[in-house]
Amino acid sequence: MKTRRADKFSTNHFWGRLEQSPVWWDRGKGTAAFSYTDFKDSYHQRSRLLMNTAFGKQLKMKYCKIFLFLLLMMMSVSTNAQGVTCEGEQLINVEIVVGNPGKAPPYKPGHILVFRCTDVNLKMHGQRTIECLSNGKWDYPYPKCGEVTCLLNTKENNIRLDRFPDFECPVTPGYNLTFSCTGQGLILKGQREITCQSNGEWSSPFPKCEEKHTEEITCELKSNTFGVKKINPKGKTIFRAGESVEITCSEKHWIFFTKESRKTFTCKDDGKWDNEPVCAGQTTSCGPPPDVNDADTIELKKDEYTTGERVEYSCFSKYTLDLRPPFSRFLTCDQGEWRGNIKCLKPCTVTVEEMERRGIDLAYVNRQKMFAPHNDYVTFACKRGKFSVGVPLRQQCNDGVMTLPECK
Repeated sequence: MKTRRADKFSTNHFWGRLEQSPVWWDRGKGTAAFSYTDFKDSYHQRSRLLMNTAFGKQLKMKYCKIFLFLLLMMMSVSTNAQGVTCEGEQLINVEIVVGNPGKAPPYKPGHILVFRCTDVNLKMHGQRTIECLSNGKWDYPYPKCGEVTCLLNTKENNIRLDRFPDFECPVTPGYNLTFSCTGQGLILKGQREITCQSNGEWSSPFPKCEEKHTEEITCELKSNTFGVKKINPKGKTIFRAGESVEITCSEKHWIFFTKESRKTFTCKDDGKWDNEPVCAGQTTSCGPPPDVNDADTIELKKDEYTTGERVEYSCFSKYTLDLRPPFSRFLTCDQGEWRGNIKCLKPCTVTVEEMERRGIDLAYVNRQKMFAPHNDYVTFACKRGKFSVGVPLRQQCNDGVMTLPECK
């Protein structure tokens, strides 16, 4: 069918504009197609409803009904789209810093919210920025802020994990983990001890236990001059597992822990000597190890120790062993004297009377922690109707000293 655009009051065709294309009505076939973009445009009114006056007929009623139905349907879709909103969610230790001032939920599609934690010592879990979508849903849930913690993400079956303090959960900054391998023929690859840091990360990656390879295991001959007369093989200091060295001590000296002047030592598969390859002199013994504040030896004390022998200490419950140089967990007998430094860091205690006096409570009811080990954190909360003044509500213990916040 060949058609042409209708001229006003002089054509046998009807023309209008719909959403995407012009529409024609043919009088001979009595057919029509409809769309209504132009009907929505009140400023340009480019649509026409043209009829041939000479023909003297109006459009059939069925076409008018179709036209009206489509127009109402478009109006309904437009109205429903304008009514889509996103509801607000509960704020858990977060506040909205962008997108909310002066406006309350619900929010329209395209609305963006930016969050931050209510306390600088808290860590955000979730997306910092979210947007309301056209389907009435947020692209991400509201974020939450909570106490900084480190994840226990080890899944190794052949590794032992010792937690200190072992009563603390979740793992907070200052928390220490110590690792060891449980099976035979395994060696620890990585740091033996790691610490939870203030940013929620561990000081080092979690170590792994791997099979030992004999060719990689070596022993070092460290003491090769004091009291030594002869070493065979001469000049060698590194020995593979299974290799041996013979040491002959000089006059008035003997092999460590024995009264022999000559002995053969063998490097074992674990990288240790079967006996300590050291020559000791006549003035090498030490008396019982000294007492240390807030600590004790892990084994019963002896009356006499020889040079090179060392004693291990552990701190009392709730105290933390300081392992920063020059401190360690050992004292060593050296030519009749005990050498080394042991220090135990004190925990912090908080009494109910002190908290009442300062208008504060513990922030987490399920953590009735009235004390905190060195480096541990305690979070407080103001009593109802009071507000924080001065120092932050989250404080760290430092060798028995902690600054308590105050609420008025």
